[in-house]
Amino acid sequence: MKVPIRHIAGHLLWSTHGAVWAVYRLHPGPDVHGQRVETVQGTYVPAAVRDEQLSKITHLVRSLSGAPRLFGLCAQADPGEIALRMIEGIEPAGPAPGAEEHPWVENVEATLDLLDEQEMHRRTLWLTVPLQTEMTGLQVSAALGAAWVEFSALLGMRPSPVARREVTAYRAQASRVEAALTGGVAFRPARPAEIVWMIQHALRRGLAEPLLSEAETSVLFGGHVHDGVLRSPSYADLGQVRLQEGGIDPVLDDADDVKATGQVTRSGRRAWWRQSTGSPLRRRWLQVESDAGVGYQAQLALAECPPAVSQDSADLFAQLETLDFPVDYTIDLTLVPADKAREQVRRKKTELVDQADQYDARPTGMPASLTDAARDLGELDARLSRTSVEVEVQSVTVLTVWGPNAAVCDARARALAALLGGADYRAVRPAGLQEALFTVGLPGAVRPGAVREFTQHQVSEDWALGGAFTASEVGDPNGMFLGIDLDCGTTRPVMINVADAPKVDASASMGIVGDLGAGKSVLQKLITDAVWARGGCAICIDRTPVREWATFARTAARGRVQIVDAAQAEVSIDPLRVFHGPAGRHYALSYLTLQLGIGPMSTSGEVLHHAVEQAATSDAPSMQRVLEVLEDMAAGKAGRRQDAAATLAGLVHVVATNPLAAMVFDPALPSVRLDASSASDMIVITTTGLKLPPKTAFDKPEVLHQQPLEALIGRAVLYLIAALARQTAFENPERFTAVVLDELYWLTSSAEGTALVHEILHDGRKHGAGLIAGSHDAEELGPDRGLMAYRALARTTDRERARRGLEFIGLDPTDPELLRLVTTGLSPVGQRGREGEFLITGPRQNTGRVKVVIPRIERIAASITTTPGHRTSTPPSAALTDDPAGDPAKEHIS
Repeated sequence: MKVPIRHIAGHLLWSTHGAVWAVYRLHPGPDVHGQRVETVQGTYVPAAVRDEQLSKITHLVRSLSGAPRLFGLCAQADPGEIALRMIEGIEPAGPAPGAEEHPWVENVEATLDLLDEQEMHRRTLWLTVPLQTEMTGLQVSAALGAAWVEFSALLGMRPSPVARREVTAYRAQASRVEAALTGGVAFRPARPAEIVWMIQHALRRGLAEPLLSEAETSVLFGGHVHDGVLRSPSYADLGQVRLQEGGIDPVLDDADDVKATGQVTRSGRRAWWRQSTGSPLRRRWLQVESDAGVGYQAQLALAECPPAVSQDSADLFAQLETLDFPVDYTIDLTLVPADKAREQVRRKKTELVDQADQYDARPTGMPASLTDAARDLGELDARLSRTSVEVEVQSVTVLTVWGPNAAVCDARARALAALLGGADYRAVRPAGLQEALFTVGLPGAVRPGAVREFTQHQVSEDWALGGAFTASEVGDPNGMFLGIDLDCGTTRPVMINVADAPKVDASASMGIVGDLGAGKSVLQKLITDAVWARGGCAICIDRTPVREWATFARTAARGRVQIVDAAQAEVSIDPLRVFHGPAGRHYALSYLTLQLGIGPMSTSGEVLHHAVEQAATSDAPSMQRVLEVLEDMAAGKAGRRQDAAATLAGLVHVVATNPLAAMVFDPALPSVRLDASSASDMIVITTTGLKLPPKTAFDKPEVLHQQPLEALIGRAVLYLIAALARQTAFENPERFTAVVLDELYWLTSSAEGTALVHEILHDGRKHGAGLIAGSHDAEELGPDRGLMAYRALARTTDRERARRGLEFIGLDPTDPELLRLVTTGLSPVGQRGREGEFLITGPRQNTGRVKVVIPRIERIAASITTTPGHRTSTPPSAALTDDPAGDPAKEHIS
C-alpha cells in the first residue's frame, strides 16, 4: 500500500496527491502541562446546553470552506494507561526500611486485573482542512512534488524537499483557518506522531495497535527545515501492508481444505467456485495483513438519510457509542455556499417540472415521489435563502467496523446496519468498493471518485444535529477507578478525583441521593477508601445502629483507624483536653451554654465564662475541672454570682453523671487524637445511642427546653462532634480531608449539624476539605447543596423525589425519559448484576450513567455492603471494643 504522506511539518501534511492539509485534534483535553482543562459534555445535557453546542457546531461548519474531512477514531486503550492515571499525582511510599507498599497499590492492581483483556477505547476527533494558496508558483511546486513521488519510489530516491518559503506560506494559511475555527469546538494542532498514529490505527484495526497516549507525547516523525528546505523522515514503512478485498479467512473458509487445483481464470486466480470458499460477493470485508498480523475490516457507506428527523433523535454519531463494539467514522465534506446551492436547487426544480409534464401524458399520472421531492426542494431553497452565510453540506460518510476474524467483523457490520436502519438511515456495504472506502479514512488521501454516489445533501444546521463534532466523557481525567460508563457499549472506565478538585478551584464536596438499598453507602465507602489510600484523611460520622462505618473502617483501613463511640465512651472528646488555647475555651463555653440552655450575656453566662477560663489555665484543664470551679464559686461569698454558680454546678452535675456525657466529663478516658497524619487515616465517630430533639422543637425554645435530658445531651454532644470534625478537616490544608456524612437528614435536623454542613461547603475548598454526603432526598442535603461540585443520583422510585434529584444533578426534571430512567431504569430491584447504577456529574458538568464497581480486594469487599445476609458481621464485642493492650487510636480485628 502506498502511504499518502510526503512530508509532515508540525500539523501540516504534504500529500502524495499534491495537496497540503492542516490537521487538528478536536476536544484535545488538558494541554501538555495540564494547565488547561477543556469543558467536556456528558451523555446527558440540558436542552439549553444542547442548543448552545448545536449553535457552535453550525458556526464551525459555516466557517469552513472547500473540502475538509472529519475523523471520529476509536483509540485503543490499555489497562496500563488507566493504572498510570490512577497513580498520577500520588507521592511514592517512603524509603524507610521494612516499610509496607503504598496502600493505593492494591487498588491499582485490582483495577488492572478487572480491565485485563477488555475491549476498551476512547473516541477521538480529528479535522483535516485542505489549504489553498493563491500563489501559482506554490501550486505548481506542490503538483510537481506529488508527481515526483511516483517516480522516486521506483528509482529508490527520497521525495522532493519543500522550500522554506512554501512552509511559511502554508503556515500563514493555516493560521487563518485557525482564526476561523475559533469560537466553535476546542481544538489544537495535531502533532506529527499523532498524524502517523492515524495511519497506524487505520491499518491495525482489530490488532494490537500503537497507543495514542504514546503518540501524544512523542517527538518523532516530524520534519525540520534545514538548509532552506523541509526534510522529513521516511514514511514508507507505514505502507508495508497487503490489502485484499474479500480475503479468505482461515477460520471461516476452512483454508486448509482449499483445493490446490482448479481452472485458472484470466486474472491469474483460480475460480472461486472450484475452491472451498464462499462467493466474493458474500465476503464484503477488507483483509489487512501487516507484520502485526491479519485484521478484518468492513466499510459501510451512508447511502440514505431520512428527509426529516426530530432534534432528540438526530444524534446519529452519538448512538454509535451504544454498540458493544467500536465504530470509526470518516466524513468527507464539500461545503457549497448558499448562492451556488440555490442555483443547483433551481436546476433540480426545472428537471422536476419537465418530469411532471412527461408524467401528465401517462394514464397513471404523476407519482407521489415527485410531489415529495418538490416539497423538499422548496424547503431547502427557503432555508438557503434565509441567510447568506448558510452553506449546503455535501457529505460522504464512511463507517468502519473490525474484528479479530472475518465472522466477527461481518456480524458487527450487520449489527451496525440494523441500528442505522432502525433510525431510518440506510447504510450499505458495497462489494468492490471496500478498499476505496478504506482510502477515505487515511489523512491526506484523495477521495476516490467511485464513492461520490453516496453523497448526502443537507444544510449546515441539519448536518450539525448528527453530533459528529461532539464527544462525551464522564468523570475526571484521573483519580480513583469508580466504575464503567453504561452509556458506552464497550468497556470505558470512569474515574473521579475529589481530592484534586480544590487544586483546580472547584469544590470537593459530593452529594448522593437515592432510595434505600440503591447503593449510596457503597459509593461513599469506595470514595472514602480511595481518599485515605491516596494519602488523604477521612472523618466519618456514623449514626447507623449496626455501626456499619466502624465495621468497614476496621477492615478497610486496618491499623490506621480511630473509632470514637459516643455510647461506649472509650475516648474523651473533652474540648479543653482535645483543643488547646482559645479554640478549646471557645468550644467548651459554647458546649456548656448550649447544653444548659443559658444566654452567654446573662449573669449565668458570665459566671460560666469565668469558670471555663479558670479551668483552662489550670494544670490539668478539663470539663470536670469546670465543675469543680463552679462548686468552689458556690461555696464562696453570698450574692448573685454565688447563686448562679450553685445553680450551674447542679445542672452540670446532672449532665456529667449521665452515661451519654461521660465522653465529655470523664477525665480518666484517653483523649481522642486529632493529629490524623500520625495517628490514623480514618476517624469514625459513631453516634448510636444519641438522641436529638425533633426538628420542630428548634423553632420553639419553650418546647426545646421541655425535651428529655437524653435529647438535650445528644444535641450538645453533636455540637462537639461537629467541632471535632471541623477542626480536623481544616487543620492541614496540604492534606485533603473528606468529611463523610451518611443519611444526612439526621444531622441537618439540628442547627449544629446544619452549621457543620454549611461551613464545610462554604470554606472546605480553601482548607483542602470536602463533604461526602448521602440522603434519600435532594432537599435533605440542605439549602447549600448547589455548592456541591460532584453529584450522584441513584434509583428513586418516588416521582416527586426523582424530579428533585434530576434538578439537583442539573437535568430537566420534566423530561419523561429521564424520569423513567431514574424511577425504573437505574439498578432495578431484584436484577442481579444491575446494582450500583448512578447518574453522576462532576465539576466539568459532564453527566453520565455509571455502574459503580466494588474492587476485588478482600479488605474492602468484606464489609462494604449492608444487604442483610450478604455483609460480613462482626461480633458486638469486637465491633465496639478497642485492643485493651494497645493504643486506642489503633484498631485491630479480633
